[in-house]
Amino acid sequence: MKYAPPSLCLPRDLLTVHQHHIFLGPWHQAYPNAKVLGPEGLPEKRKSQNNEPVPFAYVFSKDKPLTSIDAEFDAEFDYEFVHAHQNKEVVFNHKPTKTLIQADLLFNYPPTEQFSRTGQAATSGIFTKLFGAVTNTNSEWQKRLIWYGIGSKDREGFGRSVAKIDKWDFERIIPCHGDVMEAGSKGILQKVMAWHLDLAKKSS
Repeated sequence: MKYAPPSLCLPRDLLTVHQHHIFLGPWHQAYPNAKVLGPEGLPEKRKSQNNEPVPFAYVFSKDKPLTSIDAEFDAEFDYEFVHAHQNKEVVFNHKPTKTLIQADLLFNYPPTEQFSRTGQAATSGIFTKLFGAVTNTNSEWQKRLIWYGIGSKDREGFGRSVAKIDKWDFERIIPCHGDVMEAGSKGILQKVMAWHLDLAKKSS
């Protein structure tokens, strides 16, 4: 039996959720035997929003780090809870396919794949252009966005998480926002996270 977040085309007997949880209830109804993972605060958030009740098998926590899910899962995935990320990001590396799976750690705009069936251009609209300017991987703006915004509250903690992820063996990155990075993805991560990686080296 394999485990996989919904981003991978593998049997879906495990779902990992952080802020992107709006369809978790229907998903769990479809896969009632699935193990559900999530970050600290999410079970309480769903309860306060009167979302459908879903049992969490594991909750990622800053104070009680998960060192193991189970032998089968650990053999197939690396995982890191980036608690210093403002969205409490959970990042996975699917070892067999060398695929990094993440939601908001790294953006790759424009999202041409996601717009491919809409009949609209992925860069249409002034606000889309502005957002795309700071969330693509070709300029320095995303690096600044993460350093001064997303990862600014705990830069050392953010840097430690990114440094751990950087040691994993991956070739592809699947983001929630933007196109899949099929090649050179580790170099892209290192470029965008350069300041945090430098800080992690100085702090080690």
